[in-house]
Formats: sequence, C-alpha cells, structure tokens
Amino acid sequence: MIPILYRDDTLLVVDKPAGLLTHRTELAPDSDVAMMRARDTIGARVWPLHRLDRGTSGALAFGLNEQAARSWQEQLEAGSIEKIYVALVRGVAPEAVALDYPVPRSEGGERVPARTLLRRLWAGEHCSLVEARPETGRFHQIRRHLSHLRHPIAGDSNYGTGWFNRAIRQRTPLARLGLHCLSLAFPRPRGTCTVVAPLPADFAQALIALGAPEALVADLSGDTISA
Repeated sequence: MIPILYRDDTLLVVDKPAGLLTHRTELAPDSDVAMMRARDTIGARVWPLHRLDRGTSGALAFGLNEQAARSWQEQLEAGSIEKIYVALVRGVAPEAVALDYPVPRSEGGERVPARTLLRRLWAGEHCSLVEARPETGRFHQIRRHLSHLRHPIAGDSNYGTGWFNRAIRQRTPLARLGLHCLSLAFPRPRGTCTVVAPLPADFAQALIALGAPEALVADLSGDTISA
C-alpha cells in the first residue's frame, strides 16, 4: 500500500517514501516499486507520469488510463504542471537564482537546455534548505543544478560531497538523499489544484537537529515537529 494524496478519474498522486523506485528498470528489477504499490492500493493499472529517484520522497503522479497518461505527460512537457521540491544542501545557497544549465534529458543522453528556479528558505551552519522549481524535466536535473552551483544535496553519492554527507548522517537522522517533492499544482476545470506531500519525519527531524526554525519545519511537514 502507498498513501494517496489525490485521485480523480484520470490522475492519481501518491506520497512516495524514500528508498522506493518509481518503477522497475532493466538495471533495477525490484518487485516492490511505487508503481506496483499504487496499482495494488487502488486495484487498477497505473501509468507513471514522471520519476522520483529512489532516495527522493514526495508527490508522485500516475495516469489512470493510457490516454490520460499521454495527456498529462504532454502537460508536464509544456510546463503546465508545477513541481516544487525542497532540498537540504551544502553551504549558504543564494537567496534566489534562476539557473539555466544544460543537462541530459535521460541517462547517458546528450545535454539539452534545462532551467530551475531556486530560492533559499533557511541557512544554518554549513547548510541551507532551498526550494527548487524545475521548469524542465531532465535526468537528475535538480541534483545536477545544485551541484553545479557548488551547493550539492545532502546524501547525494553521485554529485555530492563526502565530508558533508558524513556530517549530515552523524548529526541527523537523515540517511538518504535530502530531496523531497513537496507539491504538484495542475489545472483542473474549476481552477488550479495543488497537492501537497508533507515533509517526512526523517527530513523534518534533521532540519530541527540542524537548527532550522520549528515554525518553518512545521509548515512544511503539516504538523508540530519535536526534536
């Protein structure tokens, strides 16, 4: 089973936990993946619309039929669906920046234009919490962009920094990638619908351990968090 955040006739949004693949691949033929959990939870086939890395938690969308999936994917490509992430990163990130930096569309592919809007939510000692709004959907886009800015995400073994990753593991309960898809906003007949995936406990408790304001953490997690 997997928590359902939103469902209508064509779209399902679930709250993917960290440690779970979005779907099976040839290189990772896991039988327990978010796609299968979503299918089993609602008792019907689902089609993945986008992908979250294994270590990333948060809002993950599926189409509920093949035609709807194509339509939703077209809206994703057109930028009609807004995705907002939060990331724990090394150092004091810029207050706000629009980053244009080419990255591959898919693993091993050629670099193509990619754009992410970044905003710092809080800065602590040697770390920051940032909001990331990707305007394009590329392979590891947010991870690559933050690494390019020299503010890699905590727990990122591909693009991160060893000493920072070790420090976060030692000081906090966060033992995975410090990236969470906080919300998806998409058009519906009566206006824009925004679906929020509350910050998981390990991420929230890590921020508190690092000195982040409790009000900020509570706002992101939808609850009062204690250390």
